[in-house]
Amino acid sequence: MDLNKVIELKGRSAGPSSMIIVGVHGDERCGYEALEKLLPTLKIDNGLVFMAYGNPPAIKNNQRFYEANLNRLFKDNELLNEAEKNSYEYSRAQFLKNYLNQVEALLDVHASFVPASRRFIICEPNAQEITDYLPFDLVVSGFDAIEPGGTDYYMNKINKIGICVECGPLNDPASTEVAAQSIISFLKVRGHISGRDLVIKEQDKIQMTSLYLSKTNSFKLSQPFKDFTELKSGELIGLDGGEEIRTEKDCIILFATSLGKSGEEAFLLGEYKKGPASAR
Repeated sequence: MDLNKVIELKGRSAGPSSMIIVGVHGDERCGYEALEKLLPTLKIDNGLVFMAYGNPPAIKNNQRFYEANLNRLFKDNELLNEAEKNSYEYSRAQFLKNYLNQVEALLDVHASFVPASRRFIICEPNAQEITDYLPFDLVVSGFDAIEPGGTDYYMNKINKIGICVECGPLNDPASTEVAAQSIISFLKVRGHISGRDLVIKEQDKIQMTSLYLSKTNSFKLSQPFKDFTELKSGELIGLDGGEEIRTEKDCIILFATSLGKSGEEAFLLGEYKKGPASAR
């Protein structure tokens, strides 16, 4: 399998156009493994589907990225630094944009480095007609504003639909199964596979509100936070150098990690949206 090429699947009838990307982070193998499992027997009835391996050299080396984080490089050039623009991932992002520009909706498949992570969807409200039917009980919005640069961000920016699914912890076989279910459900909802035998999922909704970047070369968490741990106002998150970093209000924490370099993404904060989980 040539990981550099984009796979093109055409249905027998005209229909919608979509794209599925796996392996934007090369060590998040659930999407790659799911695609390898599905492709031999997958048939598209309607429309056009592109399938791509996001970061081939990172996938081959089972590492998060090769030279730069591909999931932050779908921004305008003026928002990128020189190292990012000179990276392999920058050229790969430009290549993938050529295909994203041709489709109406995207599913980008990821996994989490946090053990026992809750599985969830990242999207904006414009994707709800699709995400209602995906196999997740949690939908998280707000990433475009505070952590831009992913494939889903790019699709939203050009007035299309971008969806990222976090299928569970790295190296968990169940994450691969969730990835496979997500791909099939997405293709059914989009009308590429006939026989839409899906039901609406009851889903909690979270709005992300802020991203914290480390200020020093020594940011240490006060404890190992599981994704979506609920924190009280004033609770200690960690030490940035000698400074205590505490919450300003009740919130949830996501993607929290200790860091040894300033300017890196240390954690995100958000809050549950009020109202019924399935409210439209």
